[in-house]
Amino acid sequence: MVSSAAMVGRESTKTDPGTRFTFPRSARLHKRADLARVFGRKCSAGDGRLVVYVDANGLEITRLGLSISRRVGKAHIRNRMKRLVREAFRLTRHELPAGLDLLCVIKPHREPSLDEYRRSLRQLVAAGQRRLTRR
Repeated sequence: MVSSAAMVGRESTKTDPGTRFTFPRSARLHKRADLARVFGRKCSAGDGRLVVYVDANGLEITRLGLSISRRVGKAHIRNRMKRLVREAFRLTRHELPAGLDLLCVIKPHREPSLDEYRRSLRQLVAAGQRRLTRR
């Protein structure tokens, strides 16, 4: 059992008891053609940490792709940031709209917490989806 003192500063992940927090292979963008399609759509939203490109995929699920430059840092730093973004997506996937492909470009910045990535992801996907529906 986690004490309430340990939960300070963390967002709650309480949802329906039936909600599964998984990140299956079907929820990943890994084909070059899919990544190019999402990037080519040029429908994005960004903050200091992430730029999220959004495109409709015609499926029932939201999928995630990642891109990070070597300018961000050494390999262990880039890998840690990718793990944090994947975890943020895994925990917030049920809150995001279905049927979208997301390409997250990680920008050079100090390493934020998981909760900061979760907030950024929610806000940027919502902004990207609004821009997508206006087109």
